[in-house]
Amino acid sequence: MDRGIPTEEVLKQMRTSEPPVQYLVGTPKGRLTALEQALLVKPWKQVRPEVRVKLLPQDAELYVFAESQDRIAKERSMRRRQMKWLWARLKKLATMKLTRDALLMKLGAAQNKTPAAWRLVSIEIAVDGASFGFWLNRKKLRDVRRREGRYLLRTNLTESDPAKLWEYYLLLVSVEEAFKTLKGDLAIRPIYHQLVPRIEAHIFVSFLAYCLHVTLGHRLKHLAPGLTTRSVLEKFSAVQMIDVRIPTTCGRELTLTRYTQPEPELQLLLDRLKLSLPAQPPPKITAAQAATATCV
Repeated sequence: MDRGIPTEEVLKQMRTSEPPVQYLVGTPKGRLTALEQALLVKPWKQVRPEVRVKLLPQDAELYVFAESQDRIAKERSMRRRQMKWLWARLKKLATMKLTRDALLMKLGAAQNKTPAAWRLVSIEIAVDGASFGFWLNRKKLRDVRRREGRYLLRTNLTESDPAKLWEYYLLLVSVEEAFKTLKGDLAIRPIYHQLVPRIEAHIFVSFLAYCLHVTLGHRLKHLAPGLTTRSVLEKFSAVQMIDVRIPTTCGRELTLTRYTQPEPELQLLLDRLKLSLPAQPPPKITAAQAATATCV
């Protein structure tokens, strides 16, 4: 579970249940502050080339302090992007002629848009008037940089291999990705049906679609490892099904259902995945009016 879900009461219930429930959960950053001194003397253990951890047994639990180079780069990039926008916005607000109320509203909007960067900036607003000053809080910035890409896990598992614990925690990423796929790519929500059987059918069809989504992902790992399922589906969306309707002189209509031919790049992807498009459907003739004349 992620750190926003379990509470101390829930974790206690999991530990004291019969049989005990095993967990591996994220912890709030406040606990990291409390354990920081104890973690400093612990040695690092390499889990992956870009990931290392420290293990700290305490109070019948095992704390896992993890550091990921990829996550450090990601979080720093996000922080710099927010800080760049916020700094430019504050400079612009400082040049505007605003009332005090308007200034406070615009500062509040900037805070809502960049909450992480806002915590690193000190702002002093004049008691009277609509002027303000701002500067970078370098102490907070140093603290944030020291903790970027690092997070604390806690578990009651007896497993002491850090690599195995890391693999367990990565399951959370898979679960979150599954929910993202169901809500985003497959659009399982909102459900507008009123009857329970229709709701169940909607969920069942969405589950089947998710099974195909996962199957395609496993196929990509072996045949096209550089692509994700989402990117492949976006490429496949270029293929469209169209109906070509040709009226005849006797009132009938010839319907040709055809899919568009894939572009060379998409055809290469189909060949890579060892997939082939089905044959074009046969034409259909519909009789709009009863006619005995010979059709051309």
